[in-house]
Amino acid sequence: MTLGKNACLFSLSANKQLTEDVAALLGIKVSEAIVTHFADGETLCEPINSIRGMNCYVIQSTCKPVNERLMEILIFADALKRGSAKSITMVMPYFGYARQDRKNKPRQPITSRLVADLIYAASINRVVVVDLHTPQIQGFFTCLVDEVTAIPLLAKYFKDKVCDDWVIVSPDHGGMARARQVAEILNKPLAIIDKRRKKPNEAIVNHIIGDVKDKHCLMIDDIIDTANSSKEGVKALLEHGAKSVRIAATHGVFSAGSEINLFETGIFEEVVVTDSIPLGPHMKDKKITVLSLAPMIAKAIEHIELGKPLSVVYDMFSDKS
Repeated sequence: MTLGKNACLFSLSANKQLTEDVAALLGIKVSEAIVTHFADGETLCEPINSIRGMNCYVIQSTCKPVNERLMEILIFADALKRGSAKSITMVMPYFGYARQDRKNKPRQPITSRLVADLIYAASINRVVVVDLHTPQIQGFFTCLVDEVTAIPLLAKYFKDKVCDDWVIVSPDHGGMARARQVAEILNKPLAIIDKRRKKPNEAIVNHIIGDVKDKHCLMIDDIIDTANSSKEGVKALLEHGAKSVRIAATHGVFSAGSEINLFETGIFEEVVVTDSIPLGPHMKDKKITVLSLAPMIAKAIEHIELGKPLSVVYDMFSDKS
């Protein structure tokens, strides 16, 4: 992979190792930036060297602490704009606030739209995201947005593991498209967990749609947060006769308590995520398989910089590649 002389790559606080991996694939060094958090809670972000006339690429997930990471993006984008950068592309492997994409009851905000508006107000020209919670969020952005997916990457990981008695499971109706995509790649049947959410991070399983009896189940999701709903889903699958359950997701948020739901219960055969969010200290010693997004992000940056289509990025982990 190559990147032109008029391009530079930055990392803020969230994804330093991922950015280093991307830079290595592109054959460049990560440009230096200073990120300072003051005692009063204010933040200062600035590039060290001149970026005048350059195409700037910044990698930053808005993961915990979400608001701090978001402010880093906005402040650093303003610094790049005032430093006369030619263009600003924000690569957000994980887009925080994506689950606040609609009003579930009166007087609720649509915060993902607000975040998209803030990104545009900060003069960011383009956003690259990985597996938004819902694809419709793309329509919230006024600037250019490219959503790439890690679902084929997850499917590729399991391709040599699957046997005849495997079934792909969607954890709810909203995740059917992701699970169906994996089912088609692996040529396996599909099952759906029918559940209802009482409140955030809590769900009640009504029943299982599809045959899971004497099957090894692979649950596909976009986010693992507290894993409360995942645990309830797995319990329902086992009660319906499943032999084992594995879970794979693009974003491992892993909020406090998820380590108990995922590992101390002993009901998950395997947990697989990508490095869109770095593992927290409470998950470092856990048996988690982490797949790298660096090849996909590096290829996306290369094609954007060289003016090439991104279709190759969408297909790089599929059978078409």
